[in-house]
Amino acid sequence: MLIDTNLLLSYGAKEQSFTPLEIVFIEGSTPRYYYQILKGKIKLNHYNGDGKELILAILTSGFSVCELLLFIDKKYPVNAVATEECVILKLPKSDFEKMLDENHTLSRDINKFLSERLYYKYVMLESNLSTHAEVRILGVLDYYKSFSPDQTLHSFRVLLTRQQLASMTGMRVETVIRTVKKLEKQNKLEIRRGKIYF
Repeated sequence: MLIDTNLLLSYGAKEQSFTPLEIVFIEGSTPRYYYQILKGKIKLNHYNGDGKELILAILTSGFSVCELLLFIDKKYPVNAVATEECVILKLPKSDFEKMLDENHTLSRDINKFLSERLYYKYVMLESNLSTHAEVRILGVLDYYKSFSPDQTLHSFRVLLTRQQLASMTGMRVETVIRTVKKLEKQNKLEIRRGKIYF
């Protein structure tokens, strides 16, 4: 967890449940809450002018959702949509700010977390600019594995579908499938019962 659940509750956070495909917030709306996922998965997405979905992130239990926008006066540039049954802690922005003012160590921890996330986003962006499918996919996998405490080879179970990997890298799902098989032959990942381990 980014922030201890009990601390969030002590500042007035409330649990909210979401069903699959239910919207947490929409692109263009004003950030009013700090969100932390207790259970389930949320995708951050955007649709281009042709209506094609681009997935920017899949967030799981313990992650916060677009918390950096609580520090600036900007609208959400993405949608947040539940991809499965979710339970989220929701804390109003004013209470979130009060919590940070009263807990300086927490402020430092959040700054460190945001810095790490931004660093890996830069790395992932560089990978996505590559013309090589392997580089793009490995960039996404490296990003998600960076949050895992176990960094050993093939220890991280990737919770993304092939379609989600395609949407995140701007490739066709068929290209992702072929590339994943190629990466398995190179021992860069393993496929166990259809699941990717990186």
